Formats: sequence, structure tokens, C-alpha cells
Amino acid sequence: MPSEIIVNRTGRETRVALMENGQLAELHVDRGDKKSHVGNVYLGRVVRVLPGMQAAFVDIGLERAAFLYGGDIYPEFVESAGNDGIQDPEATVTEAAPRHNPRTGQPPIQDLIKEGQEVLVQVAKDPIGTKGARITTHITLPGRYMVFMPTVDHVGISRRIDRDRERRKLREFVEKHRPKGCGFIVRTVCEGQPMSALKQDITYLLNTWNRIQEGTKSFKAPKCIHSDHGLVLRVVRDGFNEDIERMVIDDRRIFDEVQQFMSEFMPRLKDRVQLYRGSDPIFDTFGIEPEITRSLGQKVWLKSGGYLIIDQTEALTAIDVNSGRFVGTSSLEDTTVQINLEAVQEIVFQLRLRNIGGIIVLDLIDMEKASNRDRVFKALEEELRNDRARTNVLKISELGLVEMTRKRTQDDLVRSISEPCHYCDGRGYTRSRQTAVYDILREIRREVNRNNNRNTIFVNANPVVADLLYGEELSSIEAFEKDLDKRIVVRAMGHYHIERHEVYSR
Repeated sequence: MPSEIIVNRTGRETRVALMENGQLAELHVDRGDKKSHVGNVYLGRVVRVLPGMQAAFVDIGLERAAFLYGGDIYPEFVESAGNDGIQDPEATVTEAAPRHNPRTGQPPIQDLIKEGQEVLVQVAKDPIGTKGARITTHITLPGRYMVFMPTVDHVGISRRIDRDRERRKLREFVEKHRPKGCGFIVRTVCEGQPMSALKQDITYLLNTWNRIQEGTKSFKAPKCIHSDHGLVLRVVRDGFNEDIERMVIDDRRIFDEVQQFMSEFMPRLKDRVQLYRGSDPIFDTFGIEPEITRSLGQKVWLKSGGYLIIDQTEALTAIDVNSGRFVGTSSLEDTTVQINLEAVQEIVFQLRLRNIGGIIVLDLIDMEKASNRDRVFKALEEELRNDRARTNVLKISELGLVEMTRKRTQDDLVRSISEPCHYCDGRGYTRSRQTAVYDILREIRREVNRNNNRNTIFVNANPVVADLLYGEELSSIEAFEKDLDKRIVVRAMGHYHIERHEVYSR
């Protein structure tokens, strides 16, 4: 599909938008104070080993200690480890590094690392919320055409390269040039490239690894030894291919950096990079700003008249499908299938746009026929093929629920460009005015029991609550005054939160 990459720089903020068929498909945001650490290599120091969790906390110089799972500690830390590679020489892999499960018979973590020990690690997931970064000792260094894996003795070919002759040629070339005991993943963009370009990429990655190894001897932990490219160059390296018709950048410095990178790695595509010279903001020109605003909404309308409700919580994301204004034309089952088919297309679009990861539960409209559930499930799988993030989807249950996971390496879009409401503290609701009023009336009785010898009770409350006390609930106040034989004075405090009140007597 025709695609474009639009880059905007405003102050310290850089935004990269991927457009597909004229519609915003992905948005990546990088700000000076919240740069991504994914891909960076650190020399860290183990600060705590937790045998009960088979994990450790490692100081890598960030605000919070990073989390190292025992299954992510690799053979260089295990003297008795055997071959950790993949045995099938024709195995196909995705373009991300393979995720390893703990090896059978692996020693407990307390036998692998000790507190105070220095370890070479790479950030796999950025700090998210209150959690520190997720790290691994399995280093992967991505280039334009290859991903270098110094701790895995394996050569993998992207499954998207499907011609057997091309696969054999690439495998033979990499096997010939890779160091013993190290591995490479051949990326999709390698297909049809000259061998000289691949050799240049291999040399670049090996030199980078050599510099990292030298850094472990020169620096003391905690220290960042290798930083991955910035946001824009990462997008160019990982996502700029023949499908990208053009890349438009509104900042001269970023434009020059991209041009230099393209000259070195993708000279044939260099002319597709353009410098924006318009007077209007670039995202306004390409109609991106309204799409960003739309991506923050909880309710997403479908073209048919149905809609989605997207609820993101700390534990998971729930997406509810509703028929809304759509009534269909034939049977209820057909109407339901039509809405669900449209919904799964929009759901995948929203997952990519909002960069939602972790556990996701889709609440589709119930379908009676198993064949219709299979049809909708296959449509969901087909849409997910365009998603570069790794996903795992379970079949639709009889209740119409789909449980799935999507790999998350950094904060989602909503967290990146917004913050919890300061008034409700991120809950999304406050106690109602009526609830506050009856809380106050009950507190008045408690105050009388504590200080029955005082004649006047003062109530300080938010103006909205005070108005309700002297309006709809005035009869309650008068009844309390008569029953308790006390004078009640309500005072509106403009700076009080709607849930805050004070009741005291004099």
C-alpha cells in the first residue's frame, strides 16, 4: 500500500507519523526528557537478587533499577551451558530477536549472578508507569539489512522472504562471513540487495560490537556503552522500504542526518526524502493533527454507525464493540457479523496507532454460528499481518471474547502525550455531589457526639456542594438543626476539591 513518513520537530519534541493510504497508521513521539532507552547497551551493576522471583534488579544509571529475569541470562554467565542456538537450519524467524525461554536445567539465578557484579545488558522494554526497564543479557544489534546476535549461534531468514533460491543465497553468504559462535537475522529488506551492501552492514555491526566489548574494559558500572539511533533514524532503518513513496521532514538538521544515513545505506531511495518548505505546520498540511486528537478518545465511531469503547488500565486493555446506530438490513446474525468485521479492522488500526501493548481483551458482539466466529477471527488475523509488533491471539469464545497479547516495548501513545487528570487522580470519576452532601450530614452527627457542649457546627465544602446543602438539601439542614439543637453554618471554599470537606464545632 502507498505509504508516507512525515516528520515534525517542535522545540525538543520530534514526532514521526506513518501514513497509509492517506490515513495516520502509526505515530511515534520523542521528547527531550523522555527518550526511549530500548536498544541501548549498558554496563550495569546487580543491586539485588531475588531467588523467590528468579529475577534481579540491576542499576544501569536510570531513575529506577532495571529488571533482569533469570530466563534472560545467557550462556556467557553459565559455565555449563550447552549450545543455545536453534537447531533447525531452515527455521524462519521474525525480524525481532527470538525470545528465549529458560533453558531446561538452568541453574537458579543466585548461582548465575551476585550482588555487586557487573553485567553487560541491553534494554528490551522502556520503563513504563512505575516499572523499571526490562533488560536482557542477550544483546541484539540491528542494522539496515541484518540483526547481529553475538550470544546466539544461529542464522535466521525473515519468513517474508519466500523464494527458496534467495533464501539459500542469503544463508550461504551470511554463514561465510559471520564469526564463529555468533548469529544473524536476515531482514526482509535484504531481498534483491547486492552482496556488497550486506557485507558493509555486517562489517558495521561487528565493529559496533567490538566497540561495546572495549567499553566494558574502559568504563565502570553503571554506564551506557552504546546508544541506539534516535527516533527518526530508527524509523528509517527499520521501516523505510520500497513501499514508502516519500518522507517529508520540516527540520533541516534532521533532514541532513537522514540524507547522510540514506547515502550510506540506501542510496537508491535517497531522492524520496524531501525537506518541507510550507508555511503551515506540516501536520496540519497532511491532516494529521485531527487524527491525533481522535486517537485519545475513549469512544471510536465506525463508519456503519457502530462504535468501540477503549478502556486502558494498568492490568489490561478492554475494547468493547457496540452496534450503536447500525440496525442492518436482514437478520440479527448478519448485522452482528457485519459490525464485528468492521470492528476488528478498526481495532487493529487503533492498536497500532495508540501503540497499545500487553494483555488485550476484545468484547465482540455475540454470534450464534461457529462459522461466523471463525470468519471474524480470520479477518482479525489477516489485519494483524500488517502489524509489526508481535501478537498472540486466542480463538473467539462462545461469549464473543477474544484474548490476545501484543508486544509492548514502550509507553502507549495516550501515556506519551497526556497525563492523569489532576482532579480525579486518573480514576476517571469523582464522588458525586449528592454523595458528598450525605457524607457531610453523617459527619455532622459524629461531630455532635464528639463535642456535644458546643452550640455551632461549621461545614467547609466545595461551592458546588455548599450550594446543594443550601438548595435541595436545605430541608435536611433545618431538620438537623431542630433535631440536634445546634446551629449549622455552611461555608463555600473555592479552593476545595469536590470530595473535600471539614466539619467542626465551636
